[in-house]
Amino acid sequence: MELQKNVAQSFYEETTISPGFFILKFNNETDENQTFKREVSSTFIQFHFCIKGAAAFLFNEGNYTLPIKEENSLLLYNPQRDLPIHLVLEKHSWVLSVLLPINKFHSLFSTEANYITFLSEENKDRKYYKDGHISPSMAVVLNQLMNYNLHPTIKPLYFKAKAYELLSLYFNRPADADVEQCPFLADEDNVSKIKKAKQIMVARMAEPPTLQQLADEINLPINRLKEGFKQVYGDSVFSFLFDYKMEVARQLLATGSHNVNEVGLKVGYSTSSHFIAAFKKKFGTTPKKFLMGLNV
Repeated sequence: MELQKNVAQSFYEETTISPGFFILKFNNETDENQTFKREVSSTFIQFHFCIKGAAAFLFNEGNYTLPIKEENSLLLYNPQRDLPIHLVLEKHSWVLSVLLPINKFHSLFSTEANYITFLSEENKDRKYYKDGHISPSMAVVLNQLMNYNLHPTIKPLYFKAKAYELLSLYFNRPADADVEQCPFLADEDNVSKIKKAKQIMVARMAEPPTLQQLADEINLPINRLKEGFKQVYGDSVFSFLFDYKMEVARQLLATGSHNVNEVGLKVGYSTSSHFIAAFKKKFGTTPKKFLMGLNV
C-alpha cells in the first residue's frame, strides 16, 4: 500500500515496508509552514529524522511541542497512550519517519536488550524519548529514501533494505568508545568547535582546509579535532567530507541540470577522471551510468 498527498510544492508519502511497518516522507518546498496529521497507536515506536530545515511535533492538542532541527532525530514510544503525529513542517524542510510495532522492533533486537537499554525487561513498558544527531552515514540513507529514483517495481525491496540499514546505523556506536561517557563531549565549547569545523568543511568542500589549518581556525589542537570529530560525527573529517561531497554530487546529477564535469568541479575535483573514480568508489557506478539509469 502506498499513499501520496501533494499540496502545491509539498508532499506527504507513506510507504508500507511490511504489515504495520511504515516509512513516511514529509517534504515542504513552499514558502509557508505545512501541517500533517496521522493517527499512531500506542503499540508503535516512532523514529523521526529532520533531513533539512526544521519542524515541530505537537501533542495534547498543541499544548506540548517537541522541536526537531536539521541533522537531528527523535525516538518516541509511549505504551500507555497513543501518540498521533501532528507535524508542523517549516518552509523548505524535509522530515522522514519510520513507524513499526514494538513487537516487530523487539524481534529485530531480541538478543540486544543490554545494548539498547529501553529493550531491557525492566524498561520495556516505560515510555521512552531520545533526541540524537544524524550521522553522515545515516544522512546518506535518508537522502536516498527522500530522492528515490529507481524502477517502481523494486521500491518495496529497496525501502525495506534502507529502513533496516537506517535502524542499524541509528543504534550503531563505536566499539572502542562510549560517546555518552566521553568527557570531551561534556564540554559544550568543545562540541561547538567541532560543529564549526564541520560547517567550515561543508562550506568550503571544493577547496577544504588541511587538518592543521582547520584545527587552527577552530582553536583546537589537531589531535582533539580528530578525536572530537570522530566522537560527534562517527567518522574522520575527510571521510565525512568525502561522503558529503558524493551525496551532493549525486543530488546535483539527479536534477539533470548539470553535466558530469560541472558537478565534479562544484564538489572540488579539477579533473573529471578523479571525480568519476571517486563517484564509482562511493556508489559502485559511474556518474554517466547513474544518469542513464535516471533516464530509464
